[in-house]
Amino acid sequence: MQGYGAAFGLGFVAGMRSMSACAALTWAAADGRTRGALIPGGSGARTLATTAALAEMAGDKMPFAPDRRIPPSLAVRLAIGAAGGWALTGSRSRPAYGVLAGLAGAVAGTLLSRAARGGDSRTGPGRARGLAEDAAAAGLAAIVVLKAERQER
Repeated sequence: MQGYGAAFGLGFVAGMRSMSACAALTWAAADGRTRGALIPGGSGARTLATTAALAEMAGDKMPFAPDRRIPPSLAVRLAIGAAGGWALTGSRSRPAYGVLAGLAGAVAGTLLSRAARGGDSRTGPGRARGLAEDAAAAGLAAIVVLKAERQER
């Protein structure tokens, strides 16, 4: 299992906050922690992805925010989890297994964070749980980036 923890963790973040996972990938790429050069790591990509992550966190508290389990939303979370799993798989690990770990993390993150959050974001307690989820997603994303191994290029 060594080398797949970051892949699963990034997938879990994608299940919680998809754009936070994208931002984490750009920060990991900037630090040489992603496989290949497919993930942009320049300052523009990091700024755009981080801004999108913050916007997603704000929009998530709105009453019109869609459920993360609807097919389009879930498909995006799975795709980001898979891509992130591939990108963060350790150099001595199989990338295909990293994809599977990222997918598993995205499913787990989607379902567990939705269950923990509850369905009502219009109340004070619902918004508070949303803010706690934001903090958990950002913290986990930072840990994933720091724990991902540096890749030889």
